[in-house]
Amino acid sequence: MIYDLAILGGGPAGVAAGVYASRKRLSTVFITANFESQSTVSEEIQNWIGTVALSGSELAENFKKHLQAYAGDVVNIREGEYVIKVEKSGSTENSKGFKITTDDGAGTSKTYEAKTVLISTGSVRRKLEVPGAKEYENKGLTYCASCDGPLYDNKDVVVIGGGNAGFETAAQLLAYCKSVTLVNRSQTLKADPVTVEKVTAHKNMKLVLGAIPKKVSGEKFVTSFTYTDEATGADVELPVSGIFVEIGLIPNTGFVKDIVELTQYGQVIVDPRTQMTKTPGIWAAGDCTDGLYHQNNIAAGDAVKALEDIYLHLHA
Repeated sequence: MIYDLAILGGGPAGVAAGVYASRKRLSTVFITANFESQSTVSEEIQNWIGTVALSGSELAENFKKHLQAYAGDVVNIREGEYVIKVEKSGSTENSKGFKITTDDGAGTSKTYEAKTVLISTGSVRRKLEVPGAKEYENKGLTYCASCDGPLYDNKDVVVIGGGNAGFETAAQLLAYCKSVTLVNRSQTLKADPVTVEKVTAHKNMKLVLGAIPKKVSGEKFVTSFTYTDEATGADVELPVSGIFVEIGLIPNTGFVKDIVELTQYGQVIVDPRTQMTKTPGIWAAGDCTDGLYHQNNIAAGDAVKALEDIYLHLHA
């Protein structure tokens, strides 16, 4: 069977696309290892539009239920399968359609064919690897300011990372935190100078350069963060209630590196008007793309945009 569409990934982008594909009656194979996303680890999400608050695990469960409710005989849900490779069907460069190869984790391989593909496999946060970081994840140490930031109202917090994401997180936290200290392991910041200047001008903001993360400490929850001063070699302990880690994302795109154009960071390059890649017949949405902002609501919106374009591509 050749499907109209193959959707790869079960997060907010993939599920939004799956629901729209069903409503538009596009025969679809929906391939995902699971319905979890980066937000699954969040204890409380307050910015998923239409729901005042819910946990990350509840959001993932809702994704699955929503898709199952609409799938019917239109969307074939293949949960528990990992995409290994996407390639063009046929033997020539001009062949239309794509072949998707998957693995179930136990060594069983399957292949599917589709006229179009939507890549919505998201990305994973680069983890902080110091003593205590793993133990206190979701107990004061978090990788999602938009999800967990408001829980630290009037608290002292640390942001780790000197790129735009780190400073944007700091700016967001300054709206309600008592103080925000941003630490960067080198003396050079990757963030835009204008952004740095604006954020560091806030009276409750402190910037520390040459701060090498060393340890996360706590009791039931985080109580302090320790870094080593690169210049002096001395350890400095900061009493804080929250640690927000922004040291980069790793897009789940290795399986398409030979068929779509990626940035130097592995993000799929898309046209922001349509979400189409530079490879005709392939679109991408969500955190695996080079979009400027990455959040659940944005990922879902990008996927809907892509589905509208895919439908026109197939039927117009």
